[in-house]
Amino acid sequence: MIRVLFVCLGNICRSPMAEAVFRHKVEAAGLHNYIEIDSAGTGSWHIGNPPHPGTEAVLTENSIKTDGLKARQLKAEDTETFDYIVTMDSDNLTDTAAVKTNQAQTEISRLLEFHPDLSETDVEDPYLTGNFTKVYNMVTESCDYLLEHIRGRENL
Repeated sequence: MIRVLFVCLGNICRSPMAEAVFRHKVEAAGLHNYIEIDSAGTGSWHIGNPPHPGTEAVLTENSIKTDGLKARQLKAEDTETFDYIVTMDSDNLTDTAAVKTNQAQTEISRLLEFHPDLSETDVEDPYLTGNFTKVYNMVTESCDYLLEHIRGRENL
């Protein structure tokens, strides 16, 4: 099983959005028996909470399921159990790398690194900007490229 973890700051906006979108794409590709998807936040403020109403709304609008999404905090063990950790911005990347254990072999990257046509490196935080639709579009397009990357690398 290939394990993918999306990480943002609070795990209520960007990373659960990416988790739900990527899960939708994985299921559509018939790869749900090969790829496991989760999300986490570097902070602890929202542990146990569902996604932000803006995230819920944009996902529902686009027929993406949000069942079972609950915020949790990133743990050091995640860096050992997930094959790919995909962060939403540079700060999340730095914070994730800081908890990575010595024995962890996981690939840690930013989501937008997979998108060849975007000049931005960070997915903006819609908790601050309110731009949930813009973030959804960035996440959706980037998840296509991420899935392509994983399929090629893992021979799926």
